[in-house]
Amino acid sequence: MSSSEFPAALSLSLRRLWALDRFAYSFRVFIALSGAMLWSWWQDDMQVMIPLFLGIIASALAETDDSWQGRLLALLVTLVCFSVAALSVELLFEWPWLFAVSLGASSFMLIMLGAIGQRYATIASATLILSVYTMISLEHRGGVPPDNLWHGPALLVSGAAWYGLLSVLWHALFTHQPVRQSLATLLSELGDYLRLKSALFEPIRGVDIEQRRVALLRQNGRVVEALNQTKEMIFSRIDGQRSGRRLDRYLRLYFIAQDIHERASSTHYPYGALIEHFYHSDVLFRCQRLLHQQGRACQTLSRALLLRRAFDHHESEQALEDLRASLDHLHAHGQPDTPERQRLLRSLNALLINLTALERQLGGAYNPEVIPAEGDRSLFDRTPSGPRDAWQRVRGHLRLRSPILRHALRLSTALMVGYGVLRLVHPVQGYWILLTTLFVCRPSFGATHRFLRQRILGTVGGLVAGWALITLFPQPLVQSMIAVLAGVLFFANRTTRYTLATAAITLMVLCCFNQVGNGFGLILPRLIDTLLGALIAGLAVVLILPDWQGRRLNREAAATVSASRDYLREIRRQYQTGKRDDLAYRLARRNAHNADAAFSTLLSNMLLEPAPYRRGADDGFRFLVIAHTILGHLSALGAHRRNLQRHEADHPDDPAVAYAYEQLIGYLDRIARALSERTAIAPFEPAPEAVAASLEPQPETSDEGDRLVPTQLALICRQITPLAEAAGRLTDSGTGTTRATAVSGQAGRSG
Repeated sequence: MSSSEFPAALSLSLRRLWALDRFAYSFRVFIALSGAMLWSWWQDDMQVMIPLFLGIIASALAETDDSWQGRLLALLVTLVCFSVAALSVELLFEWPWLFAVSLGASSFMLIMLGAIGQRYATIASATLILSVYTMISLEHRGGVPPDNLWHGPALLVSGAAWYGLLSVLWHALFTHQPVRQSLATLLSELGDYLRLKSALFEPIRGVDIEQRRVALLRQNGRVVEALNQTKEMIFSRIDGQRSGRRLDRYLRLYFIAQDIHERASSTHYPYGALIEHFYHSDVLFRCQRLLHQQGRACQTLSRALLLRRAFDHHESEQALEDLRASLDHLHAHGQPDTPERQRLLRSLNALLINLTALERQLGGAYNPEVIPAEGDRSLFDRTPSGPRDAWQRVRGHLRLRSPILRHALRLSTALMVGYGVLRLVHPVQGYWILLTTLFVCRPSFGATHRFLRQRILGTVGGLVAGWALITLFPQPLVQSMIAVLAGVLFFANRTTRYTLATAAITLMVLCCFNQVGNGFGLILPRLIDTLLGALIAGLAVVLILPDWQGRRLNREAAATVSASRDYLREIRRQYQTGKRDDLAYRLARRNAHNADAAFSTLLSNMLLEPAPYRRGADDGFRFLVIAHTILGHLSALGAHRRNLQRHEADHPDDPAVAYAYEQLIGYLDRIARALSERTAIAPFEPAPEAVAASLEPQPETSDEGDRLVPTQLALICRQITPLAEAAGRLTDSGTGTTRATAVSGQAGRSG
């Protein structure tokens, strides 16, 4: 590399580093831990380093994305909670019975606060962690000092405040950086979705199409999660006047991503029928290549947004032209027309229109400010409107069916049992038992099992690495630097590589404690305490109000069908009044995709449970595929909305179409109620197949748009009977197998 090229290469490397979503988080932690370490060295009192480090960790765990004003308010609430928790531990530490009761009661209340919202759940969880950190700090000091009750809590809260101030300052200086990173992640996930969707158009016989559909379902859940996260980030930064060109650009790009997702998830005809009929044509290969290139374009746009570089999507534009030429050739030189062939060609035409609109959205995505703002641009506020609303949310979960209540009872009981064990056997550093239980015990068995395994493996790895490093580097300064780097490594990986993150935090603990005592003496107690805490968490999730996912299959399935019903209602309203991306429509669309993703997540968690509790997983996957097929047809209807000039030929006035809308809404409503109440579904009258048959004869004078609506409604009607049959199997507790990959039947041939 020449000397003239080095500055450019360095600048690009720094921009790539800055673009990483975990860089800012890790860098703040590095500054906070380094500052605490330097302060301890300057004061020549390494005893204060441990509580300062613990306070920093707890504060970083309590951090949620927000504007700097919101982050400041959250910090004040967090510091108040931390202060009360630390002082309560100090005051009750010498009273074991009172301490145990308070530990259980406070744990229960803090977990229940999570029903208010994710921000409150995060702060509550971090408060519990700081409480255990206070116990660890007290045990290390040999108990509560009789002459200075405030010293330990003050150090813990000071560490938390130090990181919190860094966080507020960072959010004030770089308020839009997280939004840009979140949008880039969303576009990257959309790119993966489009590339997986393209595989469904591959005209090859004998491939495992169902495996591809399941992979697409899971990727759709990741896209939905990215959409929700981006929406919350943008909403937290919008003021009353919605000022700021950059934020306005990001809001427009978010709406473009929503439209791309609706178009990408739409289904125009059963893929199996298209493959069989056009097997000897290149048109499906052209569709596949276009979707694949559009997926690459989304990922290129993601990188361009992060690195502030130019965006080029000429390859997807060329692929679109190739598809258009292939379809024109098929119209001009194809086989003699039959009703079936005409129907399939119309579906390909609708697909071309949809992908052309998607390409247009990609073209305007890099400069969304040039696109005129249309319609309602408001976002739905999911935060509580006040104390009354917050209490209503908590009260809504005060029933045994609530997963939050069950988790609160389970975790609080597990912590009290863990405290009883450490009081009974008096292990060295016994409060690590509570910390392990707190980190490992999760709301579901699958998540608890996964974190339990990773926690044990990470602890063993961290202890081995710690033993080696403090042996090789006995110098206190080097060990302090290792502790700082290990803390940064923990936060850089805690959401993606929990085993590595656990090893890093274990290494940090050993290095810190070796500064003020014998770190080698902590190795065996830490391992034993981790095993005890993991055992208690594992037993708790199995024995204390176990929340087996199969028991909620029918309720989650009912929520999925209900959300699709509401989405259909909004689509009908849009066709009657004209296309308007108003809040009601966008909310119905998002709720439908959220319900679909939630049901997919429930089934994934169910597969991690013991075999006796996986009964019904196979039926659940069958139901999910059919429900997702219906959602794809609904998305196709939504993607082709247009402003209609009201006249007698328009489909809102067509009796067959209006009748089909009413019947479909009724069918979905009956299925949802039967699932919710676990009752049998009576035969439909009229039969959905009869309604579909009444929609299929279409006058030749109708244009493509008018034909699309009855076609899509007929395809949905033909999925109603398979959906009802799958729902019936879900409501029957005596059916189901442990196999969850074989998805067959009519739904398996369309998508």
